[in-house]
Amino acid sequence: MKIKFLMAGLLGLSSVVAFAQKGEVSNAQEQFTKYESLRGQKAMDKIGLESLTSAKTSIDKASTNEKTMNLALTQSLKGCIYGAFALKDTVPETSTPLFTTADEALTKAKSAEASEASLKGDDKKVVDRLIESGSRTLAQYQLNKGIKEFQGKKYDLAYKSFNYYRTVLPEDTNAIFYTGLAAGYAKLWDAAITNYEKLLTTGYSEKPRAYQDLSNFYLDKATKQDTATALKTLNDASAKYPNDANINSRLIQFNLQMGKQQEVLNKIESTIASDPKNKILYYYAGITYTQVSESAAKSAVKEKDPTKLAALKKTKDDNQTKAVNMYKKALEIDPNYFEANLNLGYVLLTPAIDLFYAANKIDVNKQKEYDAAVAQANTMFEAAKPYLQKAVDLKPNSIDALTNLKTYYLGKKDMVHANDLKKQIDALTGGAK
Repeated sequence: MKIKFLMAGLLGLSSVVAFAQKGEVSNAQEQFTKYESLRGQKAMDKIGLESLTSAKTSIDKASTNEKTMNLALTQSLKGCIYGAFALKDTVPETSTPLFTTADEALTKAKSAEASEASLKGDDKKVVDRLIESGSRTLAQYQLNKGIKEFQGKKYDLAYKSFNYYRTVLPEDTNAIFYTGLAAGYAKLWDAAITNYEKLLTTGYSEKPRAYQDLSNFYLDKATKQDTATALKTLNDASAKYPNDANINSRLIQFNLQMGKQQEVLNKIESTIASDPKNKILYYYAGITYTQVSESAAKSAVKEKDPTKLAALKKTKDDNQTKAVNMYKKALEIDPNYFEANLNLGYVLLTPAIDLFYAANKIDVNKQKEYDAAVAQANTMFEAAKPYLQKAVDLKPNSIDALTNLKTYYLGKKDMVHANDLKKQIDALTGGAK
């Protein structure tokens, strides 16, 4: 009888212990729910932290007891609780172990949920919600971590962090964009391309820019096939966004880099013939002529042969004149066309700057030659000013427009206005320029 009584006592004690541990799971759930309800309320931060700490104490006990440690509810709660602590901790050395524990717990919770036959109905919904909540918390942790890594130029680490974030939220456009962008900076071209191609199938709001980035990734991957795909990407983008100046400018630039200058011009000029009132066509023609001129100018710097040098200078000047004419035609159609004003001002400003620097290199004994060069440069500066000023008037916060106008005043040696513009630029860029 004594033996039977002893056995009954042990069984009773075992039941009490199991009940106590299930009580710890319940307390952890209750306290975590309380923490969630208080989260985001600054006045309740202290109470919320107390609830979260209490939840952690209970879940630590439950997760070490053989009766409750492998339950989906236990592990999903543990993932949520440790994830919350990891997200609150801004020190990598202490937050990383918390994150790892949370990640492992959620993995166990998913496995346990699949194997627990008794987990049905409302109980399963609770576990599902906890797993989703915990996963989102860990995704946020990785997002925050990735941003810091990206800002610190640790692009390979940022890619891994953003990729974790993306796996939790596979359709989130920011998650896809950040992952692809970090992959590009880390020179992981295949990963960058995969994510950007996915991005273009979503409702992402900056698709024109995404097309440009994707074409650049193909170019950086640098195979013959990838170069062809880059061109196709830009052509697809141009077809979908025919009025996007950046895409078409990039397409023109790309074709020019491939030596297809005349092909580009032929296409633009033939289109102008059928659509003579389309200001954008004149604008793109201006860009093309500008790039041909700039390409000739760069080649002229290195050229030693007098005959070839003269030919390059002629190409530069002729195409510069053609660019000016095209931009002016665009402005005849729309005087408030910002990009045309900006580029025309720049094209007229460039030779003035060249002459300005050339004048400063004239021997001090050649005063008349110097005076003549300065006078000519001033005339050229003045020709550019109306367009430079108009661009600023149209977009007062454009760094390019402000910088071009500042350059004009520097050329005119008007330091008062130049310094005023510098202050405006600094205010917009945080002193970066």
